[in-house]
Amino acid sequence: MRLWSLHPAYLDTKGLTAVWREGLLAKAVLQGKTRGYQNHPQLARFKAQAEPIAAINAYLAEIYQEAARRGYHFDAGKLDLTVPAAKMTVTEGQLRYEWQHLQQKLLTRDPQRHQPNAPTNGLQPHPLLTVIPGEVETWERRKT
Repeated sequence: MRLWSLHPAYLDTKGLTAVWREGLLAKAVLQGKTRGYQNHPQLARFKAQAEPIAAINAYLAEIYQEAARRGYHFDAGKLDLTVPAAKMTVTEGQLRYEWQHLQQKLLTRDPQRHQPNAPTNGLQPHPLLTVIPGEVETWERRKT
């Protein structure tokens, strides 16, 4: 499961559709509708919110908006935006880590989107997130 901290505009088609599916799975986990993935590290930041379901719905709403901008037809009926979600934070280090991770995926999956030498100091986060100083998040499982 990868719930990207990067702005969804950076994702290729496969990445965008995958984050939609994985976000819906995360929502089901947070709602207690599934037994799997209960302790998945990507869920930690949502579980830490006062309103975890509202947070994942707000996260998915931005994914939906990006998909709609590209002409994709995701099901907005899967979202409940009646409870407002507070902004969340993400560290600069996490954004850089995810950018490098995404670039590795794009190298084989969508070489035209691959930008190995793009500067990482101006990366945009997912609109639900505010960037703060810091290294890679403690919940991130890094490949060694």
